[in-house]
Amino acid sequence: TDSFTRRGGYAPPALHFRWTSCILVAISETETGLEKPLQKGAFMYYVIFGLLGAALLGADQWVKAWVVGHLQMGETTSLFPGFLELMRVHNYGAAWSSFAGQKWLLLGVTGVILAAVLWVLARRIVRHPLGICACCLILSGGIGNIIDRFRLGYVVDMLDCTFIAFPVFNVADCFVVCGTIAALVYYIWIYPNTDAKNWEKDHGTDPAQGK
Repeated sequence: TDSFTRRGGYAPPALHFRWTSCILVAISETETGLEKPLQKGAFMYYVIFGLLGAALLGADQWVKAWVVGHLQMGETTSLFPGFLELMRVHNYGAAWSSFAGQKWLLLGVTGVILAAVLWVLARRIVRHPLGICACCLILSGGIGNIIDRFRLGYVVDMLDCTFIAFPVFNVADCFVVCGTIAALVYYIWIYPNTDAKNWEKDHGTDPAQGK
């Protein structure tokens, strides 16, 4: 307590102004201190998950190359007995061999989807780590299958679940499915309370709502 307050219970207006200024500065520094680490953290998430996505893409291509180099068409080898085996299959369509033979249609549709994912990343609409991870997983799997389809005209599949009747799939498909599930979780439960508010604060609109 200062001497003015001790003597008469009154502090000059200048002193009140000084106290108020100190409080406002402290609040401002606290808010800024929270925002800067988040901005730096978002950039680091882009770098980390970008590198992870590149590594996953490389893993997908390596597995496909190994299967082509070691297995004949339709040949199998046990991976986890009773659960999973490797079988070399050429898929000329999409999931469940749908749109078989429609190479350019499938390339176009996949390309549009991947371009949209790249756009939301480039525009920094997605900043939460789960959203960024989901985008990188989808990109890794999509690019992996695009490489096959463009270079070979088909996608090399090899993962066969022996305990259920399910189509043979590949590593890139796993990335796309996991990325899609993560994207749905992010968009339904996380995006409205995090990235949507950040975007509205920066730009005054919500791109997901078109307003």
